Amino acid sequence: MRYLILFSLLFALCQAGAAAPGIRLEGVKPPFTTGTYSFTSQGQELEMVYMDVKPEGVPLGTVVLLHGKNFSGSYFAQTAKELVKAGYRVVMPDQIGFGRSSKPGHYQFSFQQLAQNTHGLLESIGVDSANMLGHSMGGMLAVRYALMYPQQTQSLTLLNPIGLEDWKAKGVPYRSIDEWYQSELNKTPDKIRAYQLDSYYDGQWKTAYDPWVEELAEFIKSPGYATMAWDQALTYDMIFTQPVIYELEELEVPVLLIIGQRDTTALGKDRASPELRKQLGNYPRLGREAAEAIPESVLVELDGVGHLPHIEAFDRFMPPYLAFLKAAVGKTSADRFKLYQSSSEKLMDQFIFLQSMGGM
Repeated sequence: MRYLILFSLLFALCQAGAAAPGIRLEGVKPPFTTGTYSFTSQGQELEMVYMDVKPEGVPLGTVVLLHGKNFSGSYFAQTAKELVKAGYRVVMPDQIGFGRSSKPGHYQFSFQQLAQNTHGLLESIGVDSANMLGHSMGGMLAVRYALMYPQQTQSLTLLNPIGLEDWKAKGVPYRSIDEWYQSELNKTPDKIRAYQLDSYYDGQWKTAYDPWVEELAEFIKSPGYATMAWDQALTYDMIFTQPVIYELEELEVPVLLIIGQRDTTALGKDRASPELRKQLGNYPRLGREAAEAIPESVLVELDGVGHLPHIEAFDRFMPPYLAFLKAAVGKTSADRFKLYQSSSEKLMDQFIFLQSMGGM
């Protein structure tokens, strides 16, 4: 009996010492040491949590990795390690409303606001110029950042970005913020896994994908999840109503598009008519249209890969990305074009050029 009581006390102490589930991932260990950028926005004191990983010696440059809607900066861990190994400093912020950052009860979400928050963070840690990479929703944010801060953007990489088409203009019915909110409240770990299995991985699940379900499940278990669910509903509305596609031709920086060709992501597709649904999320076509619209772009098409190339096919994603970063340092578009051509010859998935790059 004495040993049973002692065991119960020890178990209770262990449970008390473990971090409870929280909407800032209090119970999940990050892959790298985190920092916190505290600032005032829209009359609120907020915190952006970020990871800042540096190589030994002087960095070749800084890479900023912008996460997608259903993720935090943590899913870039493998990418960050490889970039640091190659000599780059890597910054991975969690946007307001996501990951370990603040979850305000009320916030006017816009890509301009998130870009301004990100710019403030980078200034606070001494980053004057960076190579921006955005995945999924992060691609829309990265485009907005490059448009707002072209002098501080050395290059831009769009990794299966959403927003390469204007869903509302194509006739996808509008879903209210209240409807998105109820949808978020109804999420379960099983529903999250089923969505990712179907939408991201073509029905082929691997244990390596488990952390991205578990991280979202951590939010759901939190007593404060309703606040985060509201933020998520607001960001869905931001994505649907704030397209960046019409401004691609205004980009002034070298751009790489890495497009998994199996991807069919399209916001609100479930509400579209059967005829319209067939037309949405055609990434082979959308990637090429975007590349043609951007003044200086190179395109990499990854056949048989879905929405998350850096998770599903890392060994195919990383070589062209590193090759692009090395070429993007050229002083002129003509210099960069020569570097793109020479490096492309060594790649399994080669660069595709769909425009003249300024008449070179």
